[in-house]
Amino acid sequence: MIRWFLRRGARAFGKKYDYDIDYMEDVIDASSSAGLRLFAFPLISQYRGPKAAQGIWCGALLASTLDGDCGPCAQLVVDLAMEAGVDRSRLQMCTEGRAVEAGDVGLGFRYADAAISGDLGADDLRAEIEQKYGSKAVIAAAFAAASGRFYPIFKRGLGHGAACSRLTLGDTTIVLGRVP
Repeated sequence: MIRWFLRRGARAFGKKYDYDIDYMEDVIDASSSAGLRLFAFPLISQYRGPKAAQGIWCGALLASTLDGDCGPCAQLVVDLAMEAGVDRSRLQMCTEGRAVEAGDVGLGFRYADAAISGDLGADDLRAEIEQKYGSKAVIAAAFAAASGRFYPIFKRGLGHGAACSRLTLGDTTIVLGRVP
């Protein structure tokens, strides 16, 4: 019965975002307990903080996801960001290595990139986020920076990794390798 609910949720998610859920179904088929844990992960990864700071969260999640993948997971993050109202041109700037020009989205992107690489500049970016939007925005950005890589790495570990691909941002297509 639990597996039925999990499969139903996975299929609805896959349909909504045109996202391949084969890896989710493999997990659910192998272990309903593991499937429940996989479905609980968004409790961390989807904490977005204050509405005014959505761009920060989206930029941080994009940087973290691109660090782990440049395929379907990155497209999903772009789709989630645009669904949250983030300007696609800001997302595009980040994918082109122009995060400094991308406003709050770029601030979140640079923060996550610095946190992931262990750059001491992450402290200055964290302070900037906190000064602009408060500690909840910092927490959301930190969750996003830490968690965005989970799904691509998890999927590759299960044999469902995807090659780098194109990102579609509305009517704009961006060919990705690794972000500079």
